[in-house]
Amino acid sequence: MKRPSLRRLIGRSIGVSLLAVAAATFSASVLADSTLRIGYQKSSTLITLLKTQGTLESVLAQQGVSVTWHEFPSGLPLLEALNVGNVDFSADVADTVPVFAQAAGARLTYVAQEAPSPSAQAIVVPSSSAIQSVADLKGKRVAVTKAAGSHYLLIQALKQAGLSFADIRPSYLTPADGRAAFENGNVDAWVTWEPFLTSVQRQLETRTLADGEGLADYQRYYLSTDSYAEANPAILATLFNELQKSGEWLRANPREAATILGPLWGGLDVATVEAANQRRSYEVRLVQPESLAEQQKIADTFHQEGLLPVTVNATDVNIWAPEN
Repeated sequence: MKRPSLRRLIGRSIGVSLLAVAAATFSASVLADSTLRIGYQKSSTLITLLKTQGTLESVLAQQGVSVTWHEFPSGLPLLEALNVGNVDFSADVADTVPVFAQAAGARLTYVAQEAPSPSAQAIVVPSSSAIQSVADLKGKRVAVTKAAGSHYLLIQALKQAGLSFADIRPSYLTPADGRAAFENGNVDAWVTWEPFLTSVQRQLETRTLADGEGLADYQRYYLSTDSYAEANPAILATLFNELQKSGEWLRANPREAATILGPLWGGLDVATVEAANQRRSYEVRLVQPESLAEQQKIADTFHQEGLLPVTVNATDVNIWAPEN
């Protein structure tokens, strides 16, 4: 079967407008090899800290490398940009996103992963809702971001409750649009991740139906293209080391980190950001082949549900490792 393009997979669910963001951002010029182009999302905490504190740029400058930063609304358009060569390195995306990229034939190199953070995503309903359990979602409108980790959590939670994805009415929305739909009562439930999760729990009256405990590990991955990884091992080694340091710094300085991140996350208050970060491990580690077992489970699950048009071998990827 011919593999659909990542652009087509994205366009089916979240619209052409997001792709336009990815394309227009980079159409002006091609940057020199001495420039590292980093793509990230608002929820890319460690990359955001490195960008704000200037530490990565300072270290890479000593290697003669400059950095440009490119923000994307979600993981799929970010990996679309990586796949077509518009960025060189992708900040953390949910474990589900590379699976969709593989289905589109993208050749990606796994550079690093964050240790599991299952409680960093959840299914919520208004506290006044008659919905008391996941089983009660049958026939209901549920907001979820296509291919995000929350998408997989929803499928697994439904399966545990004896339902399939076909039993609900999904509304594929970005986090911002999902929050608006949930707040305005246009959907019955919302599946989201941090910091959007803690934000809605603290600002609105909600009830949590399920989080990822026992259902979805929620490991976030950092990726590059095969060609960039092969040509620039020293730069990736620097990135890996700085990401590890950033995670260690955040865990040791949660209030200071929250003070930095709050204004960048839509003006969230420090307490909300700190609470959100407590649900993420931020433990950056090397990717081991055996750790891709859940990636395969994710791929098989999406395919079985008819949401992924082709089968995917989750281990058919390159895994970066530092040179000895």
